[in-house]
Amino acid sequence: MNVKNCRRCGNIFNYVTGQQICPKCRAELEEIFQKVKEYINDHGGASVREVAKECEVDENQIRQWVREERLVFSEPTAAGILCEGCGTPIATGRFCEKCKASTINSLNGLMPKKEVQKPVPKQKESARMRFLDK
Repeated sequence: MNVKNCRRCGNIFNYVTGQQICPKCRAELEEIFQKVKEYINDHGGASVREVAKECEVDENQIRQWVREERLVFSEPTAAGILCEGCGTPIATGRFCEKCKASTINSLNGLMPKKEVQKPVPKQKESARMRFLDK
């Protein structure tokens, strides 16, 4: 058993995976997330600051949800999130499409390519019947 203290409320809980927050705080955070998501759907051009103010949520929490790709803003500039690779504004995630493609291509180049081996044809044995000596 892995027992930890919740980062939000300080209560002890059985930690399995993910964020180090207790199930109660996780449920509260999910309710807040749904509220933020509804607000963004209703007000498409809203900025992070506006959403945080209207929904009474920390701006950093909203940015974290955007980086986790749980939230997507309609306009990249509204999110206020910059690509970690090149610095261009993005609507969600950590990297823009160009940097994602570049990273994938560079990783594919690191993997050794497996050569397909042609099957070696078996030599035909004569189709004669054989007897074992006793």
